[in-house]
Amino acid sequence: CYHCKLNMREGDPAVYAERAGYDKLWHPGCFVCCTCGELLVDMIYFWKNGNLYCGRHYCDSERPRCAGCDELIFSNEYTLAEGQNWHLKHFCCFDCDCVLAGITYIMVNDKPVCKSCYMKSHAAV
Repeated sequence: CYHCKLNMREGDPAVYAERAGYDKLWHPGCFVCCTCGELLVDMIYFWKNGNLYCGRHYCDSERPRCAGCDELIFSNEYTLAEGQNWHLKHFCCFDCDCVLAGITYIMVNDKPVCKSCYMKSHAAV
């Protein structure tokens, strides 16, 4: 078995993945996504760099995912903020919804707030 490295016994069911090549077989329970461990026997699988992936994690390996909407980001313009990727329109002020990409913001209780809203609602006077 390509995953667990145990020998396949004659007569046992085995999974063959055409994209992986003719020399690789898996026990049905070992045919899983390398990232999340989801069983892929009855699912669409992806093969990349010697690893099996479910659809979600294969796509995550190809494109960044927006922390705001959980969708893949296909645009060349997006922002990286607070260690996560965001569509430009989704990285916005928690109070007024103005787009924060490229402007100063302050984190308040783990939520981004524009400078104006921070001064109005959160700054000590």
